[in-house]
Amino acid sequence: MKYASEFRDKAIGLGLARAIRSEADPQRPYRFMEFCGGHTHAISRHGLEDMLPKNVRMIHGPGCPVCVLPAGRIDMAIRLAERPEVILCVYGDLMRVPGSQGASLLKAKARGAAVRMVYSTVDAIRIAEENPEHEVVFFAIGFETTTPPTAVMIRHAEKKQLENFSVFCNHVLTPPAMQKILESPDIRSIGRVEIDGFVGPAHVSIIIGTEPYEVFAKEFGKSVVISGFEPLDMMQAILMLVRQVNEHRNDVENQYSRAVTRDGNPRAREEVSDIFELRDAFEWRGLGFVPHSGLKLKQTYARFDAEVCFAMSELRVADNPACECGAILRGVKKPVDCKLFGTVCTPETPMGSCMVSSEGACAAHWTYGRFRDRQQKRAS
Repeated sequence: MKYASEFRDKAIGLGLARAIRSEADPQRPYRFMEFCGGHTHAISRHGLEDMLPKNVRMIHGPGCPVCVLPAGRIDMAIRLAERPEVILCVYGDLMRVPGSQGASLLKAKARGAAVRMVYSTVDAIRIAEENPEHEVVFFAIGFETTTPPTAVMIRHAEKKQLENFSVFCNHVLTPPAMQKILESPDIRSIGRVEIDGFVGPAHVSIIIGTEPYEVFAKEFGKSVVISGFEPLDMMQAILMLVRQVNEHRNDVENQYSRAVTRDGNPRAREEVSDIFELRDAFEWRGLGFVPHSGLKLKQTYARFDAEVCFAMSELRVADNPACECGAILRGVKKPVDCKLFGTVCTPETPMGSCMVSSEGACAAHWTYGRFRDRQQKRAS
């Protein structure tokens, strides 16, 4: 299958759906969490849930790095951007993520803060070179996929001897968050989530490979299938998970074999390990503090660490109590379970991070309007 259209072949998709319906035992539930915002997006875009039997449930996990960033880290970035000597470089979907009391980087920019939207790490280096009188800070965020470009950027800054450049590091790791969910499935204030298996992230797995997920199969007894982003990828991965459950197997299988290997990308991992080290813990929205899940710059590169250069203090702030982002990110609730969804919380007026990023579960549900079809059917 060489072309995108082949990964969206309707006849094959319907055949996979029939196979899932015929092989799924109607007497038991199948609960699979997709741990990737791209997968959540694909499920909503192509209406895949409508092709599954009712007892096969897809659970949206914390697979959006913008969504899981706690409000306190946004507040820290806003304070940094408001310093007169600082130019803060950020990716576009971070601009509207709510901090505390409705604050955002976009609003800070409107008040005069020097916040620049960039498309790549190269843009941030260029801005630092063009503005030697300012301190240019890159707001680094993302899972294992976007960490290697940040590492390469720091090497370039070192090579160019940039003295006005630093990084506000918010890179986080996927496996520790998966482990956190499995080790603490019952959160009294949010609810309980039951999981039979994971649809493993695609881009992340290109970097880290399939090996890091083996612990979930061996020690936690959970099936994992790494999947691509196309609808046939997802349907095939779900069928593979159904078969594992039926056969009482707990394996790590690689549906996305055209891009993912067991060892991943050793060169990229080496770049990351040379520049970064693990934090003892990092706060995730919806998960709280997750041990060894965040990265920071090694002491060797402390001169490029904004938290060191500007003596930044860690901030912890409470989420909007009416917003259900935390429960949605844990998979306990769906976007439509939030009273704010589609009313006061829309992409134009986001109350929570899940509605901001295109990878967020709320944004995906809103964009493709699947919930509207169901609401209309119930009303009629």
